Amino acid sequence: MGLRERMGLGGGRQNKAAVELPDIFDDEFLRQLELLQVIARRLIRGRQRAERKTRKTGSGLEFADHRSYSPGDDIRNVDWNVLARLNQTLVRLFEEDEDLPLRLVVDVSDSMLTKGAHKLIYAQKIIAALAYVGLAGLDRVGLTAMSGKAHETLPAIRGKSRIFRVFDFLRKAPLGGPTDIYGGCKRVAAQASLPGVTVVVSDFYDLQGAFDGLNLLRFQKHEVVAIQVIDPVEANPLDTGVRGDVTLVDVEGDASRDVTLSPAMLQAYAEAHERFCTTLANKCRSRGMPYFRANIDEPFDELVLRIFRLGGVLR
Repeated sequence: MGLRERMGLGGGRQNKAAVELPDIFDDEFLRQLELLQVIARRLIRGRQRAERKTRKTGSGLEFADHRSYSPGDDIRNVDWNVLARLNQTLVRLFEEDEDLPLRLVVDVSDSMLTKGAHKLIYAQKIIAALAYVGLAGLDRVGLTAMSGKAHETLPAIRGKSRIFRVFDFLRKAPLGGPTDIYGGCKRVAAQASLPGVTVVVSDFYDLQGAFDGLNLLRFQKHEVVAIQVIDPVEANPLDTGVRGDVTLVDVEGDASRDVTLSPAMLQAYAEAHERFCTTLANKCRSRGMPYFRANIDEPFDELVLRIFRLGGVLR
């Protein structure tokens, strides 16, 4: 059985086709992003724009290496000192800087849509905020919405005014389907002509597939950041008052299980959920991938500023 089934994650049945998200992208939200962008830029003041660079040999200014001279090479790049000392004709190679894109990937699977889709709405706010700060800093920003049945991508864009394309993409992104972090990350890697900073926002209720997907991106030279969105009710249902005989339903597989909920069982569940989150965090950090736990009770702008303070996305 899957993790959600064992742990009872997701709550109960819902009419998946009827899920309709509120439009959060209004003038007030844009004003929040503008203020957030100002504060975020103060946090990273003094650092050069688009410091995230890919290094390749070319016509830049910083010396990288030598190679043997070949007919047709620019004679201005010959290292005359080496020729004089060693009688070898070598050409100097230089590092060429190229801006890396910021990719923002949001999980739109069924487990993100439970209880009024509060987790997905929170994830969209995070994505929009990171996109706005990146666009305002002249980064190239691309978006992907993914699940086991959906994969929609907004190609990389640049410029603060393009935030409205981000809003429109998030409004119209397909919703629903099983969690498939590995499959989604594999498609992101295949679509990426150039690795960059890739931020994945999800509840990650697929531990092995989630880590394998993130690690695949890392193996493909992406700088991966994991943001795990947590509903405190799912993490610790002890305060919900739910007791007695209930039927737990896997929202993505529709498998059900009749159980009798007691305080001891709910405590065991909360401990299992914490172990799940801690295991993912440790796996990510052991591979050098920043991990952030995002409790939906925390204001999204405070979370984003915490990420910037810790240097998880923009540098």
